[in-house]
Amino acid sequence: MVAFGKKLKQRQIEEWQEYYINYKLMKKKVKQYANQIETGVLERRHVLKDFSRMLDNQIEKIVLFLLEQQGILASRVTELNEQRDTLQEQPDISKITELREAYREVGRDLLKLLFFVEMNAIGFRKILKKFDKRFGYKFTDYYVKTRANHPYSQLQQVFKHVGLGAVVGAISRNLSDLQDRQGSYLSIYDQPALPLQDPVVDSMKSAVDRLTHSTNLLNFLGQHALIMQEELPTAEEHVDDQRYHFMSLLLNLANTFLYMVNTYIIVPTADDYSTSLGAAATVCGIVIGSMAVAQIFSSVYFSAWSNKSYFRPLVFSSVVLFLGNVMYALAYDLNSISVLLIGRLLCGLGSARAVNRRYISDCVPLKIRMQASAGFVSASALGMACGPALAGLLQTNFKIYKITFNQDTLPGWIMSIAWIIYLIWLWISFREPALETEVNHVPQESKAEGNDKLEKGLVQPLLLTEAENQQYDVEDQGLDESEEAPEESRRPANSLGSAYRLLTPSVKVQLLIYFMLKYAMEILLSESSVVTTYYFHWSTSTVSIFLACLGLTVLPINVVVGSYISNMFEDRQILLASEIMVLLGILFSFHVIIPYSVPQYVCSGLILFVSAEVLEGKISIFN
Repeated sequence: MVAFGKKLKQRQIEEWQEYYINYKLMKKKVKQYANQIETGVLERRHVLKDFSRMLDNQIEKIVLFLLEQQGILASRVTELNEQRDTLQEQPDISKITELREAYREVGRDLLKLLFFVEMNAIGFRKILKKFDKRFGYKFTDYYVKTRANHPYSQLQQVFKHVGLGAVVGAISRNLSDLQDRQGSYLSIYDQPALPLQDPVVDSMKSAVDRLTHSTNLLNFLGQHALIMQEELPTAEEHVDDQRYHFMSLLLNLANTFLYMVNTYIIVPTADDYSTSLGAAATVCGIVIGSMAVAQIFSSVYFSAWSNKSYFRPLVFSSVVLFLGNVMYALAYDLNSISVLLIGRLLCGLGSARAVNRRYISDCVPLKIRMQASAGFVSASALGMACGPALAGLLQTNFKIYKITFNQDTLPGWIMSIAWIIYLIWLWISFREPALETEVNHVPQESKAEGNDKLEKGLVQPLLLTEAENQQYDVEDQGLDESEEAPEESRRPANSLGSAYRLLTPSVKVQLLIYFMLKYAMEILLSESSVVTTYYFHWSTSTVSIFLACLGLTVLPINVVVGSYISNMFEDRQILLASEIMVLLGILFSFHVIIPYSVPQYVCSGLILFVSAEVLEGKISIFN
């Protein structure tokens, strides 16, 4: 992993180097400010004033160059439009072909300019983040608000890029009109959903989509899912487009949903099931937790397996989950707690969530990857709510031959049928994406090959993805711009030991916090039926409703945190507040002196669960 400053330098267009943001200079300035404040040479207000002036100068340099290049591109498009008008009066196939290639050439130059704007915007954002992190200010909020809302704002040119969008539209429309449209009078404005066939237009649209990408709710949900996004722009997305298949993505999301239903459908009845087999009611904690323990191991081998295939791991997962649920259901008639535990362990060994995340990260085009990531979180949250709710509906008792169907065994039978149906759907509809080595050798148009040399200097193939606020950020760990992390950090982890060795100390601390919050959350969920039955004599249906309501809080909390709270407070502040609230929720849940009541239990559970959800999301984006 290379520091951002070095990446920026490597991907700069050589003839435009003097117009890029001078990230290295500004980074050194931040360090210099810190030393001067410590020694008392400068006051904080002077630092803010000097740094603001420096940012203004950098943005002015970028914007003036952007306007100059924008005008050049507009002039070229105007000249080509005049040629197009002439050809409409006297059509000439050879000249039309030349004109289309000329429009493509303008499009490629526009693509360069879009990458230029995007890299500068990323550098601008990162230096503001570094300044806030170093001095503990909310300088970013002040600077962006004051500059963006001013009537003479130059910052708006970087973020709004209206002129660039107009040039993209002109090139797209003219290339579309010059295609053989079989006599149709319709334009791209009449058929906005019509797929654009020209790869240059697709590349421009992808670049614009990245530049205008939303950073609130969808971004928060995607980070919550721990699905990483590329930090710097990529020139082409043909690899993604060739590997992407909508039905395969839908099958991955369905796998996520069913697995979460499978995890939580037994929670309301696990204590009754344990006692019916002669074990203590508290054994339900072992029954529920065994699935999570097995998932530790499945995440490693599924992650390694997904390097070679996505289809086969999903088939294996479905088969193992089917067998695990059948064993869970048959344990009642076999009167065996061992069979019950083995069934749950098999369910955990069938967890393919690592494959689901990997598919979204590797095979979904960048322009819709954040939506897919949000879908992953939504499917997980919906499954978490549906599992207990479904268990509450399975209040029946009957036998077919010698097999018992009741509230304890029906969750196993229902899920085994669901996995069989899913397996059939998977076998029919899933399309195995081409391996990267195969995709990278797909032949391109001869003209495009000649112009790819320029773009290869701008970007690297999408082999490893990174989050915008990546935890494992080499630059923020203090490495110099000339340093690189070992190549080993890029390799997939094929064992628990190799995965542990790749972690930095800060990530290990974050994983420890993650473990503790998951530990507290699972205690709340696993023992809910035992506690509520002992103290309040709740029925299975009441416990199911309570757990389903907890699950339904996930998405609203993501909306509030992603859209509002994250804009009002720093991530560190939210992280600390969440940890305190989790602790308060745990303390409030104890029965100490006063009589234990339903409001106390419900409030403590809600505080603990919601705070843990916020904490989990913030750990995934904190650095």
